[in-house]
Amino acid sequence: MENDTQINQSSSSAAGKPGPLAGVKVLDLTVALAGPFCTLMLAGMGAEVIKVESPDGNDIARTNPPFIGPEGLRFSGKRPGDISTSLLNRSRNKKSITLDLKTPEGLQLFRELARHVDVIVENMSEGTAEKLGVGYEEIRKENPRIVYASIMGLGQPSAYPGMKTMDIIVQALSGVIEATGEADGPPTRIGIPLGDLAAPLYSLSGILAALFHRERTGVGQKVNVSMLDSLVSFVAAEQFERLEQPGTTARTGNYYDRFAPFGIYPAKDGHVAIAAPRDEWAKRVFDAMGQSELIEDERFIDRSARMRNSDELNKRIRDWTGIHTRAEIVEMLFKQRGVPSAEVRGPLEALKDENVRRRGAIAPLCDPKTGKEFAMGLGIPIAFSECTVGLSTKVPSLGEHNSEVLQSMLGLRADDIEHLLATKVI
Repeated sequence: MENDTQINQSSSSAAGKPGPLAGVKVLDLTVALAGPFCTLMLAGMGAEVIKVESPDGNDIARTNPPFIGPEGLRFSGKRPGDISTSLLNRSRNKKSITLDLKTPEGLQLFRELARHVDVIVENMSEGTAEKLGVGYEEIRKENPRIVYASIMGLGQPSAYPGMKTMDIIVQALSGVIEATGEADGPPTRIGIPLGDLAAPLYSLSGILAALFHRERTGVGQKVNVSMLDSLVSFVAAEQFERLEQPGTTARTGNYYDRFAPFGIYPAKDGHVAIAAPRDEWAKRVFDAMGQSELIEDERFIDRSARMRNSDELNKRIRDWTGIHTRAEIVEMLFKQRGVPSAEVRGPLEALKDENVRRRGAIAPLCDPKTGKEFAMGLGIPIAFSECTVGLSTKVPSLGEHNSEVLQSMLGLRADDIEHLLATKVI
């Protein structure tokens, strides 16, 4: 079927070979975005990821619109047969089992499963895993080799106890919002959930490092990552405390005057990005504009001068770009003169880029019933020369792998599983 197609972005020599994490088993106790994104990456690189939910499905992503179902794509309330496209995006390549961890039987089954896996990933509210009896200290008694990853919102212990973590809260506390927007305008939220995406990437790095450490020592450990810490670490890439001393504002809008000409400029059909901080590139911009005399103009003759006179410089460039199309500007600057420049693409334009799709950075999302593609989702933007990685479009139904996992890993019989179903443990 179409929805079983594997999207592979590794080299052709690696086609059909196992992923680099083949043989690694993961118990996935995550919900929403940050945790599931981490385990999605693990699954896409070949790990066997077993997503654990309560029998009624506790992942809050299940209620996120839009939904895909018998009536197609819908944004209104969820109906029977509908599945959240958010869940569909984040649950590919995973197995699904259900366990009621609040029951003694469910808790015991989880602990037994923990003896047979390499990694556990959770992103519950602070203290919840411990209250349920599935925190690191309890699990390491069952499996001293376990790599146990916790993805927290605001740190552990949190400086904001009881705060439900949302990406906008993390962005607000991180300084990212204050650093985004026009200098004379309000702070601006970044348009993608950057905190939810940064933390799982750090978590993935931590998990892989811990697995490598375990191979050398035989000892597992806990890996703890905070969304807030992750995003603040990005903010630290710029030396804001130093930049503020000479009066540079944190918010620089569409222009970065230290590198002028460097910014987003209007075109007849949208906008273009131009990055010409080097003197030679700036001269080529002036040449393309038909204003070669600016090359010797004291206001623009070098980078320091251009920074001091950036307002005038940017106005001149806007006047020029505004009478050309995006394609014409890129043709004159990049293709003819080698100046870094690009069309500012909308999200849909970027998602339709066949080169990006071919490399596996994005992957199709398909209707589980018909197999028809309806959108693009997360991919695995890492290529390996000797391994196959990627994400299928198949998404498991809730508890689809209960029997397979409990029989193969714990040796339960069919009547044992029937009893667990009847007592609502699974």
